[in-house]
Amino acid sequence: MDSPFRLTLPVLFGYVPLGMAFGVLFTAQLDYGWWVAPLMGIVIFAGAAQILAVGLLATHADLLAVFTAMLVLNSRHLFYGLSLLNQFAGAGWRKLYLIFGLTDETYSLLTSRPRGSDFKAEQSVDLRITFYNQCYWVVGCALGAGLGSTIEFDSTGIEFALVALFIVLMIEQYKALQQQLPLWIGASSAGIAVAALPAANQLIGAIILATGVLLINYRFTYQHHSEAKGRGHG
Repeated sequence: MDSPFRLTLPVLFGYVPLGMAFGVLFTAQLDYGWWVAPLMGIVIFAGAAQILAVGLLATHADLLAVFTAMLVLNSRHLFYGLSLLNQFAGAGWRKLYLIFGLTDETYSLLTSRPRGSDFKAEQSVDLRITFYNQCYWVVGCALGAGLGSTIEFDSTGIEFALVALFIVLMIEQYKALQQQLPLWIGASSAGIAVAALPAANQLIGAIILATGVLLINYRFTYQHHSEAKGRGHG
């Protein structure tokens, strides 16, 4: 079985440059000490939400508006958590951190990696994966904020690191599951959301639509298998 560090290498190569982009953006738009950027990575640990917060704070939005926007943006994690209830069961003190550190990329790794029969050992691996991923993000935030406070450079295009990371994780998910249907459902849901919803609601709309279709498919497949099993025993 691959080590947790080896499993998180794709996240390392995505989180560090993306965290640096956030750090540069933070120091360029906000009049705070550079150390606040990595502190946000420790306390908040949500890349898209942190970037959104910088934009709102730069326009002098009140803290309630910032909190509400970040809550809505990260509401997709509710869907992730529901599918990991059994996997995190009995984790004790580790469960709180596993829930806190559940990012898109961490979720992909936790659900696609091969798992052994030792439940407690696997939860320890999950914890290390989550911790490593946060470390990568915090290091990126610190590097970017440090560089942004001392030198000026053109960081145009660095945000594509997140898109590239999602592509890699999608490929890993497909290799682990060997199923094309979830990919088509996700792509179709995203297309419908882009065509039918305003930009602010497209992400959550696509997630709700894809989740609904996957649940219906699961229900149909489970019922079909149950009926076939019943006929076999008959």
